[in-house]
Amino acid sequence: MAFNADVDLSEPVGLFPLPNVVLLPRAILPLHIFEDRYRAMIADALTSSRQIAMALLRPGWEKDYHGRPEIEPIVCVGRILQHERLDDGRYNLLLQGVARAGVIEIDDSLAYRRAMLEPVEETEVMEIDLADHRRQLKKLFEDGRVQMTDLAKHLMKLFDSPVSTADLVDVLSFTLIPEAKVKQAILAEGDVKRRVERAVALLQRSHPEIPADAQGRKIGLN
Repeated sequence: MAFNADVDLSEPVGLFPLPNVVLLPRAILPLHIFEDRYRAMIADALTSSRQIAMALLRPGWEKDYHGRPEIEPIVCVGRILQHERLDDGRYNLLLQGVARAGVIEIDDSLAYRRAMLEPVEETEVMEIDLADHRRQLKKLFEDGRVQMTDLAKHLMKLFDSPVSTADLVDVLSFTLIPEAKVKQAILAEGDVKRRVERAVALLQRSHPEIPADAQGRKIGLN
């Protein structure tokens, strides 16, 4: 079963659209919130479900960034794990992805957009059917194709943990795949086995490196 930390989609969820950032379930993303509309969104989230939804902006967003540029229809609901409110009203956050969701309806009545969401329907797959893919992923680390930073060593621990292969693929894709559009395709894929196969093939064809800006990231193990 895919990672899901009791996500609540009974009420509209604030949308945080960005042009080059795709969050995936279980992964943890540090964020700095400085725009007034998104400060309001975070303040509202902290007094309710602590959830916001990360959305990828579609091409052409530059023409209407301060308005309502189009977003991809599949988003990742994240839960605020930690937050720091600065003296000027900005926020520093750690946001953990908890679930894939599709946008049903968008509410534009506030300074920021909110959306009614529904879970992405995911196929059932047995862990034993993904065992070979898990071994192939582990081999990327063992044969030196992934630079062995402290974060890579931390990621290696996931292979021998109870974390499902589907969740492991989400974490590795978030960390090792740089292209936002590729991560968005992985986010949007509801067929779990196809998602795992695609991610494994992508990582095998490349020479993944831990991004320089990822050294301070945490990986969700709970």
